[in-house]
Amino acid sequence: MEIENLEKRALDLKKEIYQNLTPWQRTQLARHADRPNALDYIKMLFTDWLALSGDRFFGDDPSIVGGIGKFEGIPVTVIGQVKGHNTKENLVRNFGMTHPEGFRKCLRLVQQAAKFHRPVISFIDTPGAYSGIDAEEGGQAWAIASNLQAFAQVKTPVISVINGEGGSGGALALGVGDALLMFENAIFSVISPEGCAAILWKDASKAPEAAEAMKMTASELLRLGLIDGIVPEPLGGAHRNPQGSADALRQELRQVLQALQQVDPETLVELRWKRLRSIGSSK
Repeated sequence: MEIENLEKRALDLKKEIYQNLTPWQRTQLARHADRPNALDYIKMLFTDWLALSGDRFFGDDPSIVGGIGKFEGIPVTVIGQVKGHNTKENLVRNFGMTHPEGFRKCLRLVQQAAKFHRPVISFIDTPGAYSGIDAEEGGQAWAIASNLQAFAQVKTPVISVINGEGGSGGALALGVGDALLMFENAIFSVISPEGCAAILWKDASKAPEAAEAMKMTASELLRLGLIDGIVPEPLGGAHRNPQGSADALRQELRQVLQALQQVDPETLVELRWKRLRSIGSSK
């Protein structure tokens, strides 16, 4: 009996700790190497998966995975930014930082989804779009802008999920749609806490203070109306129980997708436009 009481107290303490994490602590969880990425969720949530590659212009970008599959029997297009679980994988995936050809691949898949009337589900996990000289020369700004336009105008349901780190325009390029869901310990911001601290205080070590000020956690963003729902995570974070995280996401996706499929395409685009225009407006 004493052991059971101690275990219960330990569990209660653990719950209290994880329910009161600071924004900086949640940032560490969002960046955890073992956190499920888009490929992990694809394996757990979608059947009949067929991966598609390339932008039909320059090449393929491994930081973006995309293809078609079925979500509970419904044909869908899935697009996701991917970070690796170790250094070797991250070098292949460019640490989730997307090149122009990656965004053009997203654009191609969204246009294909519209042609065949398939809903689009996107996974966001990036510190930001790749900002190297070759990316700028390859039309990075144009590629991101084209995605924003395509996601905003496509006449099929679009559900975006921030499963890890949603950074800057690289995240926004996959985050314009009818519903934006966010995992409990994910983050979403215009710049990293380290970058913000370096600009404001010339000291990247003040990142924890910056994370607090930036209001980048799921609970804050839901309160501000920037996201539409929070996907709960298992105690300790999604990496502790990937299947449990996938099951929680499945419930959210099922509910949102069923509602969006009841709306005709023209009305869908109109409501999406109103939703986007209302962000930041006073209530």
